Amino acid sequence: MTLPALPGLPGLTSLVALERPDLVAPPVAAALAAWPGAERIAVVEIDPDLADTAAMSAAYDVPMAAGANCVLVAGKREGEERIAACLVRADTRADVNHTVKRLLDVRKPSFLPLDRAVAESGMEYGGITPVGLPAGWRLLVDARVPEMELAVIGSGLRRSKLLVPGDLFAHAPGAEVVAGLAS
Repeated sequence: MTLPALPGLPGLTSLVALERPDLVAPPVAAALAAWPGAERIAVVEIDPDLADTAAMSAAYDVPMAAGANCVLVAGKREGEERIAACLVRADTRADVNHTVKRLLDVRKPSFLPLDRAVAESGMEYGGITPVGLPAGWRLLVDARVPEMELAVIGSGLRRSKLLVPGDLFAHAPGAEVVAGLAS
């Protein structure tokens, strides 16, 4: 059986993510091991000072349209906190005040504070990814992400990125594909 070609970007060396747990955060490695299709996901090492999407795109000549950002949003309803990871193309913004608010059914959504996002996800700031998030957090995926040929996302660490064929997000564990999640 021939495996599909590993996704890549010019100037970066693609490695099989499943074979390099040292290049991803521990919860990401565990999630990849359980994700059908993960053998199609590559990991690339980058300069950790360039982990921000815009900086990485400029330094490695990666179009913003090839990136996908994961933002963590929280809100409360009747004393119950609800958290969601929103995966949107890097050239768009999550519609937190309308679509995410409606989906979470909360009064006032806001971005999860940085210290909590890092502590509770087990990932580094600048590397937070929708892969390997805590149980109970929803994963909302903008409908345009699965249409991407390749999505460059965080790996849980600042020093690397995952290269994921977009279609895998339609079948990611717990993913809810949402039209209009971003604008």
